[in-house]
Amino acid sequence: MNVLERVGERTSAFFEYAGGLTDLTASSLSFLLRARIRFGETVAQAYLLGYQSLAIVLLTSLFTGMVISLESAVQAVQYGFGNIVGTAVAYASARELGPMLTGIVVAGRAGSAIAAEIGSMVVTEQIEALRSMGIEPARYLVVPRLLALIVMLPLLTIFADVISILGGAWVAKTYAHIAYADFMQSARTGISMMDLDKGLVKTLVFAAIIALVGSFQGLRTRGGAAGVGKSTTGAVVISMILIFIANFALSLIFYGASA
Repeated sequence: MNVLERVGERTSAFFEYAGGLTDLTASSLSFLLRARIRFGETVAQAYLLGYQSLAIVLLTSLFTGMVISLESAVQAVQYGFGNIVGTAVAYASARELGPMLTGIVVAGRAGSAIAAEIGSMVVTEQIEALRSMGIEPARYLVVPRLLALIVMLPLLTIFADVISILGGAWVAKTYAHIAYADFMQSARTGISMMDLDKGLVKTLVFAAIIALVGSFQGLRTRGGAAGVGKSTTGAVVISMILIFIANFALSLIFYGASA
């Protein structure tokens, strides 16, 4: 009976969480579609959540592209397939690793910051003060962060794709003696604009996940400073899980039919 009770409690908690997140998503989209946006705060959040994540996104993408190139270039040249190394790096970066790594890195940095900031406002009763003044937290807090990430995450992904390919080109030249021109030609022929577009569409979904989960975790914070820590950790973990699930679902939609 205790096992059944635990299963029931966790099932109830899951649906309660899913319902609350859905409600917050609907409220935020409603304000967004009606253009009830705090533009000044949105620009500030774009700087804090997007621009300040640029360095770590570039660093992560650079070494990822270098690793892909390193593991493929030497053997490809040995077997006479050196002309596909650029394709391999560009293909992996544009379709999967660029969007995924950017989403994961930003979830760790920006998602935790959103949850911590809003959670601190909850435990210090600032959210209740907003509601008492007739200000809806979804419009005041969530929409600027949501819009900022929707704008910035695709831009970060473009930079990530570029730096990943450049890093891969340097490794291919250094360790497999593949000329830069040959690498770039291979990269250009290996991917299409459609591949880049589909990768950027993924980032829009990832941006919404990061902003909404981080905000929801912050808004449901309870228990003082310890509660803020739990909400922050939960925001990162749940965002990453949902990003992996969304990435699989979108890949299935985009590429499954042609597989």
